[in-house]
Amino acid sequence: MHALAVIAATAAVSNEAYVGPFCSVGEGSVIGKGTVLRSHVAVGNFVKIGHNTTLMPHVSVYDYSEIGNGVLIHSGAVIGSDGFGFETVNGVHEKVPQIGRVCIEDNVEIGANTTIDRARFDTTRVGRGSKIDNLVQIAHNVQIGKGCIVAGQAGISGSTTLEDYVVLAGQVGLAGHINIGAQVVIGAQSGVNHDIPAKTLVRGTPAVPYMQAQRIDVIKLKLPELYKRLQAVEQKTGLTRPL
Repeated sequence: MHALAVIAATAAVSNEAYVGPFCSVGEGSVIGKGTVLRSHVAVGNFVKIGHNTTLMPHVSVYDYSEIGNGVLIHSGAVIGSDGFGFETVNGVHEKVPQIGRVCIEDNVEIGANTTIDRARFDTTRVGRGSKIDNLVQIAHNVQIGKGCIVAGQAGISGSTTLEDYVVLAGQVGLAGHINIGAQVVIGAQSGVNHDIPAKTLVRGTPAVPYMQAQRIDVIKLKLPELYKRLQAVEQKTGLTRPL
C-alpha cells in the first residue's frame, strides 16, 4: 500500500495487492491478491474485487459492486453509478432510488470513460470474457452474456439482454427491454428497437437483416433520379402536386 492511499479499517486488502497513491478503499471492501489499483482509484463500501485485476488511474467503483478475477478497467470508467430512473409527479422529475449493484465477471476488459449503472433492485451484469470499448454506456439492469464485444460509443438501454458472443459495432444504440440473441452481430451506427434472434447479422436504423439493408442503401442512392422521373410523369399527366 502506498503511503498516500486511504484504506478503511474494516477493508480487507491482500498483502499481495498494490494500492497506489491517492486511492481510497471503503468500509468492508475486499481486494484480492495480485490486484493493482493505480493512482486516484476510488473504491466504495462493501465492494469485492478478485485476484489479478487491474484498475487504471481515476476508476470509480461504487458501493456493493463486484469485480471478478483478471479484469482490466481503464481510466475514467465508472462502475455502479445510479441508473437513470425518474417518475414525474406534479410536473417534477422525482428520482427513483437505484439500490441494486453491478457484477463484472472474470476476464472482462472495460475501456476508458465507460459507465455501467447499477440495477434498480438486482444486478447489472457483464459476463465472463466480454470486452467493452471506450465511451460505452450500459444502463441499469442490463445483462451482457459471456464473450460479448461492445465497440466504442455504443449505448445499451435499461433491462436489455445480450446473450453470449454478441458483437455491437461502434455507435450502436439498443432500446430498453429487448433481447439480443446469441452470436448476433449488429453493424455500426445501427438503432435497434426490437428483439433480434440468435445468429443474425443486422444493421441500419431501424436495424434489418444485413442484405436487406444493402438493398435499401442502393435504392437510396437512386432516389434523386427516381424523383426527377416522377416529376416528369406528373407534368405529362397533369397530376403535379406540391410535396
